[in-house]
Amino acid sequence: MLTIRRSAERGHADHGWLKSFHSFSFADYFDPAHMGVGNLRVINEDRIAPGTGFGTHGHRDMEIVSYVLDGELAHRDSMGNGAPGGANAGVIRPGDVQRMSAGTGVRHSEFNHAKDQTTHFLQVWILPRSTGVRPAYEQKHFDASSRRGRLRTVVSPDGRDGSVSINADAVIHAGLFDGPESVVQALDTQRLAYAHVARGEIEVNGQRLVSGDAALLDGEAQLTLANGRAAEVLVFDLAR
Repeated sequence: MLTIRRSAERGHADHGWLKSFHSFSFADYFDPAHMGVGNLRVINEDRIAPGTGFGTHGHRDMEIVSYVLDGELAHRDSMGNGAPGGANAGVIRPGDVQRMSAGTGVRHSEFNHAKDQTTHFLQVWILPRSTGVRPAYEQKHFDASSRRGRLRTVVSPDGRDGSVSINADAVIHAGLFDGPESVVQALDTQRLAYAHVARGEIEVNGQRLVSGDAALLDGEAQLTLANGRAAEVLVFDLAR
């Protein structure tokens, strides 16, 4: 079964400095019909105004993935990432994938230091496979050529193919598609697949989706992405 979630149906919040679209119930947006898909709990499409950001706040027992579309995002946390001399600079840009395992508890901030450019990114939350783990952080870059006309694994439980590792039963693929570029990928019918169009437009199993749209594939044997127009797509392989 293929179920379409249109961009205009998502929750929306405008805080001035932050404009956000919520694919699933989040903060002041609550819809009991859209609480998540399998172990995927949050996809927020955020736009942060220049010189602003999220102040220091806490998380625990959640896998948080950030995927930047435009601009850059400076991350700083209680593990030392983003701090002078820290293990990781903590700044992510287009092509970067960042994963923070909140585990027993972590505090962090996210900021757009640019003076004249909005940061546009996706924030993803996935339920962890194991709770109470030591907090951890990882970021990697995946250049456009590695995602062009194919689904590149960017997040996985075992860090396969050079992907970012995650403490969750979930895999995330990213792809760029334009014109004749297409892909067919077999799906495990015992799991769930969720295709989110980050920008552009593309056909998902014959259905035309545009930026912000998504498709849930439940019991489908394959995923076909075709006839894209400057499309950037994230595909989630999820536990039920």
